[in-house]
Amino acid sequence: MQKQAPSRLLLASSSVYRKELLSRLSIAFDTASPDIDETPLENESAAQTSLRLAQAKARALAERYPTHLIIGSDQVALLDGIQLGKPGEHGRAVAQLRQMRGRTIEFHTALCLLNAATGHAQTTVDITRVTMRNYSDAEIEAYLLREKPYDCAGSAKTEGLGIALIAAIENRDPTAIIGLPMIELVTMLNNEGVALL
Repeated sequence: MQKQAPSRLLLASSSVYRKELLSRLSIAFDTASPDIDETPLENESAAQTSLRLAQAKARALAERYPTHLIIGSDQVALLDGIQLGKPGEHGRAVAQLRQMRGRTIEFHTALCLLNAATGHAQTTVDITRVTMRNYSDAEIEAYLLREKPYDCAGSAKTEGLGIALIAAIENRDPTAIIGLPMIELVTMLNNEGVALL
């Protein structure tokens, strides 16, 4: 199999975390930020929301990048049947971390690889279960002041100091919790003729 021309791979995201993960494959790629509404639909499950948004992100850029393989990904945190979004600011992050204390949260991370030229899309949803420690309010404040994870669903960065708030992580792909399931992405890229090795 031949590698695709480097310019044909596009990450449909402005996330620095996803960009860092994709960089690990040592293949050139472009990035572009899709402009989509990320509001969950009524009666939509976390898996359905994350998958719909991952596909929407990829499809939103297909017209602008008609020859690219476009990577869309989205993550939804779920606790007690309620979707937890990105907190956006300190007060909401405190509330999220208090609500999650000592509990297990499911992170649904969806991936879509869209071949814009053919319209063929491959999709998957990876589920990661994260059990939080019984941390104190003081620890919440100390963590948030140091890391400011206001752009992360669930208010904690597992790849950073947020690991100090976590008791256990159960998943198939350790990169999924960061926002891009790399094991499945490699399979999808291989299916499109992109040989990484």
